Amino acid sequence: MAEERILDDISHRRFNALRNSWVLVSPHRTKRPWQGQQEAKSKTLLPEYDPECYLCPGNARAAGDSNPQYDSTFAFVNDYSAVKETQPDYVPDATDDDKSALLLQAEAVKGKCFVICFNPKHNLTLADIAPAEIVPIINTWTSIYQAHLPASSPHYLPSNVIGKPTQQYTYMQIFENKGAAMGCSNPHPHGQVWTTTSLPEEPSLEIASLTAYREKHSRCLLCDYVQTELKKQERIVYENDAWLAVVPWWATWPFEILLLSKNCKSCLPEFTAPEAELLAAAISQIAKRYDNLFETSFPYSMGMHQAPLNATEAERTNSHFHIHFYPPLLRSATVRKFLVGYEMLAEPQRDITPEQAAKRLRELDGVNCFRKAL
Repeated sequence: MAEERILDDISHRRFNALRNSWVLVSPHRTKRPWQGQQEAKSKTLLPEYDPECYLCPGNARAAGDSNPQYDSTFAFVNDYSAVKETQPDYVPDATDDDKSALLLQAEAVKGKCFVICFNPKHNLTLADIAPAEIVPIINTWTSIYQAHLPASSPHYLPSNVIGKPTQQYTYMQIFENKGAAMGCSNPHPHGQVWTTTSLPEEPSLEIASLTAYREKHSRCLLCDYVQTELKKQERIVYENDAWLAVVPWWATWPFEILLLSKNCKSCLPEFTAPEAELLAAAISQIAKRYDNLFETSFPYSMGMHQAPLNATEAERTNSHFHIHFYPPLLRSATVRKFLVGYEMLAEPQRDITPEQAAKRLRELDGVNCFRKAL
């Protein structure tokens, strides 16, 4: 323990076992003056209903369709999807010389993207709603995932809401970008789902690390990590019977959180209804603590990693469901961290230690959001 306390004051690197990479930690840099860019404080005075919002109930969307008068969650195919379901196939030119074939590689990607409105009220975020109102969001994530599984999967369940996929996709990324600082184009509470025929880079790196760890140690990497964090008690932000939220040992973003299932389950459909309720409680706790940290609507990107849709037996065995929260704010509601320079050219770097960040978040109220007192 004494050796680890030394790390509070010296520059050092930490190993990210989940990505097989490193991050530079520079705790002494928190004392430097800041004269750079500052983000505008978030505006919280939004109306409950905005007639100009293309996500509010009953309103026309950007592409012309109208939303129903929904009263809970509402999912629809993204009017401006990042990937196409139908497009020409791409076949590399067989006459290319060896150098072109090696260096100028490309592959076609097909897929389908969805938008999920979390709540009909325009002025709410996950920090403003009760855990019971987050459960329908989790159920929607689960049903969309189930509808895209192979028909042979025991968890496959077709959906009349989103329709049948035109082909078997490889991966589904479920995520939320909250706040203008994270590129969110509409403040109405919503998230996205992207399905693709390819396995994206980040989950691919994690699956490779999880697989290599099991092959070497005959154990699950994230199960071992959960046990380690529970034993150390230094980076825990919140926990309940089924979930553990920590600022991970290898965190890049100042107040990054890794939300882990305490039980080794590979995907959303494997969780029981009580476990889903406890997941909702954990997400609520995290969202409220974030907002209470700087008394602002705290921006972040949040997304879950789970087994690929058409996972092999090995990929399913090695997958351990978890959710990443990547928030950019560093010192206040207006000062954010940038990944530039050294981070882009060498390796990620952070200032405050994960232990310091976890302590600050742990000491905050996770039941009530500061806005309720305004």
